[in-house]
Amino acid sequence: MAYDEHLAQRITDYLIHRPELDIKKMFGGYCYMLNRHMCCGIVKDQLMGRVGPEFYEEALAKKHVSEMDFTGRSMKGMIYVSAQGIEQDADLHYWIDRCSDFVLSLPPKPPKKPKPKPKPKVKKK
Repeated sequence: MAYDEHLAQRITDYLIHRPELDIKKMFGGYCYMLNRHMCCGIVKDQLMGRVGPEFYEEALAKKHVSEMDFTGRSMKGMIYVSAQGIEQDADLHYWIDRCSDFVLSLPPKPPKKPKPKPKPKVKKK
C-alpha cells in the first residue's frame, strides 16, 4: 500500500522540532507519535488523526472528515481527513494541532522494557 510521500514530508516538517516526536512505519505509511502515543499518520493520501473522544463528533461534522475504520470497525476518537481537507498547510496544521493537543493531554507512556535475550540452546547428549 503506497502512501503520499509529499504529505509525509509536510507533516514531518511541521512536527520535527518536537522533542517528544517519534516517527514509525505503520499502516503502510507513517505514524507520528508524541510521548509514545499515536498522534497522527498517513494512510494512502489521507491524514489519520487521533482527536480523542470529546472532539470526535465535532470533527466528524467537518467537511472532508470520516470515521477511521482501518480494521473494518470505526475507532472512536480516530478520524481520516481526505486529501482535499489538507491541501492547504493551514488546514493540515489545524488537524495536527488538534491531534497533538489531545495526545499531549495524556500521561506519557513509560519506556518499553528491553526484551530479554533468548538463552542459547544446548544440545543434550
